[in-house]
Formats: sequence, C-alpha cells, structure tokens
Amino acid sequence: MDAPANKTALVSGGARGIGRAIVRRFLERGYRVFVFDIDEEELKHACLNNLKKYSDSGSLSYAVCNLRDTENIREKVDEAAKFLNGSIDVLVNNGGIATPQWKDGKSMWDYDTLPEWQAYIETNLTAPFVVSQAAIQHMKIPEASGPVEDDNDSNAGPCIIHVGSFRAHQSDPNQEGYASSKAGQLGLMHSMAVSLKSLGIRVNLVAPGRIKVEHESKAGEESGVSWADQNQEKDVQDHAANRAGRPADICDAVEYLVNAGFVTGQDITVDGGATRQK
Repeated sequence: MDAPANKTALVSGGARGIGRAIVRRFLERGYRVFVFDIDEEELKHACLNNLKKYSDSGSLSYAVCNLRDTENIREKVDEAAKFLNGSIDVLVNNGGIATPQWKDGKSMWDYDTLPEWQAYIETNLTAPFVVSQAAIQHMKIPEASGPVEDDNDSNAGPCIIHVGSFRAHQSDPNQEGYASSKAGQLGLMHSMAVSLKSLGIRVNLVAPGRIKVEHESKAGEESGVSWADQNQEKDVQDHAANRAGRPADICDAVEYLVNAGFVTGQDITVDGGATRQK
C-alpha cells in the first residue's frame, strides 16, 4: 500500500481488534488517517498510546461516533474530512457488532431477540450505507471515465471497503441477526460498486473468519497476551491453513483491494479455509 503523503483513509471501528490493525497498516504506509469508534476509552488508548507516534506527528486523529445515529455520523465524517485535508481516498467500514450470537443464550423464537436484531441491522448494515453516503461527498472523483491511453496507468482511484464476515456464508446456531446483517453487506457492496462506477469509486468487501484479536486492545496489552497465546489446537483442526487468523491477514486483504484498480464488486473471504472444510 505505497502511498504519497497526501493519501487519506477513514476507518470506522478502529479502536481495537481488526480495526486497530488496519489503522496501523495505513499509517505505516504513509497515510493520514481518521478513526471512528463508540468506545471512547479504547479509542483514546489506541490513538494516544498504542499509535502515539502517529498522533504526535499529526497523521492520526479520531472521534467518538455512534453508528446508530445518522446525524452523528454525518457530523463526524465532515470532521474527519477536514482533518484529512478535505479529501477521503479510502473508506473502511469496519465498525459493527462483532458478537455473533444472541445474548444470554437466546434463540430466534424468543421475542426478546427483536431489539438485538434491530441493533445488528442498524449497526452492521445501515451504518456502512450511511457512512459511505457521507464519505462520498468528500471523495476526490477521478476524471471522467473512458478509454485508458497509458499502458502503464496504475492509479487505483478512491475506494470503499466493507468488512463483513464468513458468517454470511456459514452459521452456527443462533446467529440470525449477525449472519443476516453480514449477508446484507454483500448486496450493499456489489450494488454500490455498480452505482459508484460513474464516480470512479471502487467498492469491495473483506470477509474475515476466526481472527484472534485479544492482543489488539488495551486489556490485551496490559496482560501481555500475544497472538500465539490465542492460537489453540482446535484452531489447527478447524482451519485448512492450520491456524486461526491474525489481524494482519485482514490488513493484507485490505491492502490488496486498495491498490487493485481492476477489482470492484468483489468479496474476499479470509478464513484459513474454514468454510471449505467439512
């Protein structure tokens, strides 16, 4: 993800886990980055402690954002755009509810799941739509599309990447809310890719499998846990790749899509072969 100093990225849900790793990868590649999250304590720790050198240098800033509040999203995207010199090159819609099952062991026939269903849909599906709507207003649109005359043209242009889940394709019991919201992201992604063709904006999706992320958090740092500590024998058994996933695996996929100018409307499942193993 080689980037000149003026490249910019907005990442939602970037305070911990996969999101924090994605933010770090952009910063390492020279991007100016703005981060959203609902967890203020974790967000401040990520930006002012874990990624302190980037905050100190002025290449990283952040804001608490409620992804279930449309007006709050629009306000914070405008704030992000100002920090990002008025232009958003890359949007990563990573924020969402990560817990896949209904709370307290409930099943879908329990009427009490309905508020949770609504939270999944609003946070995991509506929010990426609303954040994208707002970000598009600040994305630098390339020159009108037409035949490319330069054989060596490699400008991938602006892009939006949704972070979905392999649960869009494979579920354990009691994951209706989570799986449905993640499956909905697939439709959102490919429809956006077609609609935004006229603006020169590519749209793709990365679907993580089981990614061990405890070390990418304030508590994980304080306890000294490593990724290897989290990779158990069952993870070897459950994956054709013989291990669970690392946040860096998702960063690699995001990095590829940012630079892949001929890839749009696609979903990449990064799950170590879990969905292919009986």
